[in-house]
Amino acid sequence: SASLDVEPIYTFRAHNGPVLCVVMSSNGEQCYSGGTDGLIHGWNTTNPNIDPYDSYDPSVLRGAFVGHTDAVWGLVYSGAHQRLLSCSADGTIRLWKATEITPALNIFNDNQEMGIPSSVDLVSSDPSLMVASFNSGHTSIFNMETRQRILTLESSVDTTVSSSCQINRVISHPTLPISITAHEDRHIKFYDNNTGKLIHSMVAHLDAVTSLAVDPNGLYLMSGSHDCSIRLWNLESKTCIQEFTAHRKKFDESIHDVAFHPSKCYIASAGADALAKVFV
Repeated sequence: SASLDVEPIYTFRAHNGPVLCVVMSSNGEQCYSGGTDGLIHGWNTTNPNIDPYDSYDPSVLRGAFVGHTDAVWGLVYSGAHQRLLSCSADGTIRLWKATEITPALNIFNDNQEMGIPSSVDLVSSDPSLMVASFNSGHTSIFNMETRQRILTLESSVDTTVSSSCQINRVISHPTLPISITAHEDRHIKFYDNNTGKLIHSMVAHLDAVTSLAVDPNGLYLMSGSHDCSIRLWNLESKTCIQEFTAHRKKFDESIHDVAFHPSKCYIASAGADALAKVFV
């Protein structure tokens, strides 16, 4: 209903093209955004009680992390090291120092040997590692400090059918050494980070799976898809315990992202219909 429409407290303006990803620091005091302009902007979040008619405060904009040469579509914040990870259409994954506007500390896949990275996440069980998925259908674990590729997860990629093997999202389980991937061919797959072996694979939706999230306790998986549905899965039994339609289709796309609140019983979704929704 229209009465539920919320007005923004503050609007950050600096990108000169669509913004593709946003991530908050652990304490909520900084925000980072990546866009089609290839820039990552850092922001100091404002006090929620700010008067919207106050004069502009230049200290809100911390500056731009410059280095990517194409759209930045994935960002992850590491609270343990105060680092920022980004993946871009230019084929690279970059590691940044989140506290300072400086050049990237490390660059991964700069020769595009794995393809174009589609998604990146921190490995929860080992904060020095990250897991990245690629449009080639491969998923690999890297050491962030040494840049070494430690493990490539087992995949049955048919390279002749490139469109269906794309991985849209990879996430790390918060408590177990498991990586979970969302696929263009409607599958969700679970991998063992120690051996690289496939643990479980399932057809999870009626269309491409676009987004994944695990609740902070590691018991439930939430998935979003272009079939307009959000599904909640019991991670132990790998069964769907709830499904609901959340967004309308636009240009054959529907749900772009899903998230669990870190402490409260809220979930959220963002869709191609230009809506962000919060569910209790």
